[in-house]
Amino acid sequence: MMASTTTWAIDPMHSDVLFKIKHLVISNVTGSFKKFNGNVVSEGDDFKNAKVKFTIDVKSIDTNQAQRDGHLQSGDFFEADLYPEITFESTSFLNTNGSDYKMKGNLTMKGVTKPVELDVEYGGSEDNGHGVIKHGFEVTGIVNRAEFGMSWNKLTDTGGLGLGENIKLMANIQLAKLEQEAA
Repeated sequence: MMASTTTWAIDPMHSDVLFKIKHLVISNVTGSFKKFNGNVVSEGDDFKNAKVKFTIDVKSIDTNQAQRDGHLQSGDFFEADLYPEITFESTSFLNTNGSDYKMKGNLTMKGVTKPVELDVEYGGSEDNGHGVIKHGFEVTGIVNRAEFGMSWNKLTDTGGLGLGENIKLMANIQLAKLEQEAA
């Protein structure tokens, strides 16, 4: 008999997707995506070798500056009208040490799919007070935006790049069990 699988849904009320990028070489611009969804399928209640799927609504980008958000949605960056979603699908989810995992998968932005590797820290589990077990994770990684066709930049007065190419990603994710199925 095969082990049963468990499907976990991302709880958007208790999760966030953040990013930061160097601006003028001296500081970071930070932002977030307000709309996203996804799920994790595991064997039983163990997350080893879990399968992760995640989708982000590009038009939900928020850098606390409407003009910049509009520019990020334009053809210079995400081209949100043509490519409204960023997607990620894992290819492996391996425990490396204690609560630390490496997650590899395919990230698609602006119609370009590339393999990425992300660090995942498992924060543990807790009953939410209503009989629902929640699991917490922090996902971090670096993505080079130029690899996804987002090479727009401008030079500073001193000849440096106005924007860095590497985007630091951080997601705080809380999962709740959806269903249990016999495989």
